[in-house]
Amino acid sequence: MNQTSRNQGWAITAAAAIAALLFVIGIFNGSYLALAIPVAIVTLFALGLVAWVGYTIATIQVEADASPEVLATDVTEDAPAKPADAASDAA
Repeated sequence: MNQTSRNQGWAITAAAAIAALLFVIGIFNGSYLALAIPVAIVTLFALGLVAWVGYTIATIQVEADASPEVLATDVTEDAPAKPADAASDAA
């Protein structure tokens, strides 16, 4: 891990600590926005994930698997027959 990644990690940690401190101060001051903004962010994030999953399901293109009947008919009939018991051939 290089120093840039460590610095970014510490910056994210510091930003989260500052946001938590501002949240706690807002709660103690009785600010409606201290609750409304984080709840709105989490709600919109969750709804964005749900929309992304729905879009992925709606637009995915998957090839259908062959049915067992089709797989059974794919066996070539010209193939040599296998011996019933390999031990009997050795005797």
